[in-house]
Amino acid sequence: MRAKIIEIDSIKSLNIIRFQLYSNDNILTMVSLELSNDIKIGREVKLAIKPTNIIISKDLNSNISCDNRLKAKIVEITNGKLLSSIKLDIDNDILESIITYNSSKRLSLKVEDEVMIFIQATDLSIGEICFKH
Repeated sequence: MRAKIIEIDSIKSLNIIRFQLYSNDNILTMVSLELSNDIKIGREVKLAIKPTNIIISKDLNSNISCDNRLKAKIVEITNGKLLSSIKLDIDNDILESIITYNSSKRLSLKVEDEVMIFIQATDLSIGEICFKH
């Protein structure tokens, strides 16, 4: 997901970085212990999230302590014996969530379902810094 850094709060080696997504203006928060000197307000980045760190809820009004929540639509489900791969469309950004097959079954997930996804601030990372030439 492409985003722009809009805020950086730092105390000693602890950093909280806020990003604005280009696709939908949502704000995401990341916690980091180390920051490259290239991480600056206004810089464009590509965010990275491990598929196993994306939590899915069918309750669009879930009130939990997770800072990062995005509405998504399920576009593909691949069920294995133990795990399910769920492809999610967030304003034309496609993310993959890997959850247990039992969780997928319990939630009765289907293609076209509108869901809420949650990403802990500690699970978000900068995959690439985009330098303009």
